[in-house]
Parts: sequence; structure tokens; C-alpha cells
Amino acid sequence: MKAIVYVTLKSGVLDPQGQAVHKTLGRLGYDEVGAVRVGKYIEIALDESDPARARERVDAMCRELLANPVIEDFRVEVEA
Repeated sequence: MKAIVYVTLKSGVLDPQGQAVHKTLGRLGYDEVGAVRVGKYIEIALDESDPARARERVDAMCRELLANPVIEDFRVEVEA
């Protein structure tokens, strides 16, 4: 089983990396870009056959290590 985790900054949290990417895209001629937010994409291979249990375990991983709950949100997708 595989879990995919998307970690993004909460709205209102300053994203310096996103701002740098936005400015660079503008300099490269991509003037249509209004804003950029940068996040993390994480794939986790799991030895688990129960999707509910897998989601529960990955949620715990996110709360304990993979995401900073003060400034980040996360979303988990579990694939069989």
C-alpha cells in the first residue's frame, strides 16, 4: 500500500520560497502568474493491508514529524 502526503503552508503564513519562485517566473516572462505557494509531496510505502489503519498511521506520522501543525496543513491519500 502507498500513502501520498501533501503538506502546504496554512493560508496567511508567509511563503518566502513561493515569493522567490513568483518573482523569478515574472522575470522569465510568465506575467500571468498571480501567486505561488510551495509545499511538500511525500510518498510512503506501507506494509499495511487495511486502508483505514494505513490512513490513521500516516496521519500520526504527519502530526509527529512530516508537518508542522502550527504553520502547515496536510492531506493524505492512501492507494491500494
